[in-house]
Formats: sequence, structure tokens, C-alpha cells
Amino acid sequence: MQSAVGSVGPRLQIQGDRQSGQDVRTQNVTAVSAIANIVKTSLGPVGLDKMLVDDVGDVTVTNDGATILKLLEVEHPAAKILVELAELQDQEVGDGTTSVVILAAELLKRANELVLNKIHPTNIIGGYRIAMREACKFIDREMAIKTDTLDEHALLNCAKTSMSSKITGGDGDFFAKMVVDAMQLVKTYDDMGNPRYPVKAISVLKAHGKSARESVLMDGYAIPMARAAQGMPRHIFQVLVTDPKELEKIREREFDITKERIQKILAAGANVVLTTKGIDDMSLKYFVEAGVIACRRVPKDDLRRIARATGASVVLTLADMEGNETFDASSLGTADNVQEERVSDDAMMTFKGCKFSKAATVLLRGANDYMLDEMDRSLHDSLCVVKRVLESGSVVPGGGSVEAALSIYLENFSTTLGSREQLAIAEFANAALVLPKTLSVNAAKDATELVAALRAKHYQAQTEPEKYGIQKQFGLDLIEGVVRNNVLAGVLEPTMSKTKMIQFATEAAITILRIDDLIRLAPDEEEGGQ
Repeated sequence: MQSAVGSVGPRLQIQGDRQSGQDVRTQNVTAVSAIANIVKTSLGPVGLDKMLVDDVGDVTVTNDGATILKLLEVEHPAAKILVELAELQDQEVGDGTTSVVILAAELLKRANELVLNKIHPTNIIGGYRIAMREACKFIDREMAIKTDTLDEHALLNCAKTSMSSKITGGDGDFFAKMVVDAMQLVKTYDDMGNPRYPVKAISVLKAHGKSARESVLMDGYAIPMARAAQGMPRHIFQVLVTDPKELEKIREREFDITKERIQKILAAGANVVLTTKGIDDMSLKYFVEAGVIACRRVPKDDLRRIARATGASVVLTLADMEGNETFDASSLGTADNVQEERVSDDAMMTFKGCKFSKAATVLLRGANDYMLDEMDRSLHDSLCVVKRVLESGSVVPGGGSVEAALSIYLENFSTTLGSREQLAIAEFANAALVLPKTLSVNAAKDATELVAALRAKHYQAQTEPEKYGIQKQFGLDLIEGVVRNNVLAGVLEPTMSKTKMIQFATEAAITILRIDDLIRLAPDEEEGGQ
């Protein structure tokens, strides 16, 4: 390590340490590989779970790459880029977070080997960019299959593939149907008339007890809340819902002012009132007498979603433009039925038959909190996958199929270039194989043999498409340890998941590869001493 403190001559003096050139690259690759190795064993249908314990002793047991990396308190700046990469994949696609991290780490490792062989990083970056563009074009052109050419089970199969590596994989058929039904329930249309499937319109509630297979899907939105007072009715039909937050500072106001306000709300026809703040006992009395359901301390997100579903508007104040206090009936929304239901030891309010947008609720049952949390994460991934398939209408075969095809295609493509980028594209092609290899290793199978067999099938499919064209759908069967047609076997993934994975992993590898100087500034001694 070269220290720049007190350096002589015209050079800039830096209070801190400076590392440059190969030292930094090697250090970055080591840090990134360490992060990838943590999540590597959790990839695939036979991947293992991780148990993470934080500083206060909270335990998380998960298989989800984005969750694992989020909970790790990573300090190394290059490794942080990978953590952000996993989060980005989670936001954009919802699935494939582990794959994207493993691929980015492998690309970086191979790029570092090229640098050691005296290839300039700029050439490698150029080669990687060409490979990324060609890979995405190839996937869309050759590997993507339109869902309308497949049977109606394509959606179910996508959901099952996404769940196969998670805790819900054992009951894949049951949960896949639940996820697809939930997504169909919340279908809406945007201004252009295109169908949209908002994942946020699905509320996921968790309750202890019973088995996972006794989880249920309910039409309507539910919140884990009870009535504010026992004297209120349990259910109301033909409901008008309102959201006054104006009950916030009740204790500071005169009771008769509060009473007038409540009566204005009730006079407008409201018979269910939700607020994010508290309602004191005096005010509850008026609601009970009027036979109205009131819920207090409703989370803001839930309040907004219920308002959107019922057509209500969230009222922040009763003051009107003239300075008087009025409550406009147009702020009310409608639902067919609101009722309180008991689930294990807790109560929940369900809003059914909402007027404007559809809403659905999945009630998960399970033995303990760890299991329920992991089921929730697994369901979220599957919901996102189904959303992407429904909106894009395009899938690709899973089980390492796309990666093996890419490796053959890019290897052949690299030989058509007569520049140094050829070497980078060839390394990119080899790096793509890290995913099928990792899948095989995690399944306790012979990775070398399986991946070689898979590559042979894809080589035939690309060199003699008339005769062996169907073989481009071949991927790994990790249970039996053989190569099979994964489209027929129902192992499908959204095309978007693969293209985004390649784009994000390449960008992350390039970002880290560009770094050739690391300057750590020493903390100011004066500040430290105060």
C-alpha cells in the first residue's frame, strides 16, 4: 500500500491512504466475490436458506437474494454497488435478485483476469457493452416465446418456477393458483387502454396457526384492525366510507366543537370512518350511538389504498374556502360490505365490493413468524413475475437454458470481431455459464457433465436449427440431474427478468471495473478530539 501522507515534490498532499492500479481492482473483485459467495448457495429450486441475526437479536430466515443483501451491513464501497444492484432488480422485475449478483461478480472476476493479461479496461468495457446488446437482441429474437402461443398453464408455471426455490415451493400448485387469481382480480386499465396489474392493490395479511395450505385469497381489501369500540356494529352493507384525519387534536378542543364535526361527517351519510390518528372515548360514544364503524390508527398506506378502491378522498381538514367547517358528501366512497372478521387471535376489517378499483387480500397461515415472513417475500416475488408476464406477454425457458444458449451464441459471435473486444466477449460468454453451473452444484449434481450436455444441445440447436431447433428450449432438470425440454416441463421465466438481469449485471461490473484509484481520507484530528 502506498501512503500519500507527507509525500515530497510538487505532488498533491492527501491526508489519507491512496491505492491505485491493480491493487484496487484485486481488492474490489475480492469484495464482490465475497458478497456473491454468500448468496450463491441459495440459487435455484434446491438452494439453501440463510439465517441472519441483527444487532438486537431479530432473526430472519430467507432465501431471497435482495433481502439477504439488504440485511448485511456492507461497508466496502464496491460491494455496496452489488447490494444496490440486487435492490434495483427487485424493484424492476421482482425476481432474479440472486442471479444478477452472481453474474455481476463473475463478469468482474473475468474482466480482472483480462486486465492481468495486459488488456486495457476500456477494451473490456467496450466488449462487455457489445456482448450485452447482442445478448438482449438474441433473447428477444430466438429465446422469447409469446404466451398466447402456450396454453393457459403458462402463467401458473411462471409463478411456480418463481416459487420453486422458496419456502412455498412444496405447495407450488396451490400458491401459484392463488397468485394468478389474485393478479386477475386487480386487473385495471391505464389511460391508453392497456391492462395493468398493480401488485400494491393486493394486501397480504399474516396469521399464526393452521397449515400453509389453509391460506386463503379474499376478494376485497382487508386491514389488520378491529372496531374502535365494541358497541359498534360488526358489519354494514351498502357502505359509505370516509377518511377524516381531522380527529387528531381532539383533546385540545372543546367537546362540543368535536361533536359538531362528527355530526357533519355523519350527516353527509358516512357509516364507516377511518383515521390515522386516535379517537378518544367521548368521540367514540357519538359513533356508537349512530351505529357507525370507526377504526383508529389505520396505517397511511392502507388508508390511501382503501380511499382509491372505494372512490373516497382523504380529508385533511373540514375547513372550506370561506373559512367555515363543512364536510362534502363527494368525499365519501362506497363499498358493498364492510365487516370485522376474527382470524386466530386477531381481528381484521374487510372491505368488499369496492366501487372503483378491484382489490384482493391474501391471508397467509403458518406456524411461526419466520415462516410467514418468508412466505410473504416468496409470494411478492411470484406476484411481480406474474405481473411482468401478463403485461409483456413473453416468457423464456428456465433452468439455465438462456445462459447456455447465450454462451454458445456469444462465443461464435466473438470470432466475427477482429479487435481486442473479441476477448472480452468470449469471457462474457463463459461468465454466463456460472448460473447453470451454480444451479447444478447446489443440486449436488455433477456440474461439469450437466453443463457440457446442455451446451451440446444448444450448439446443435444453433448450428442446425431445421433439425434440432426445438433443443433451444432445453434446460436442466435439477431433481433428476438430466437435460430436458423445460418449456414442456413448465419451467418458465419472464423474458424481462433475463434481459434486465444481463443489463444490470453488466452495468454494475463496468461501474466497478472503471475504478482504478481508491483514496481514503483520514478523519480530521481536530474534529475527532472534540
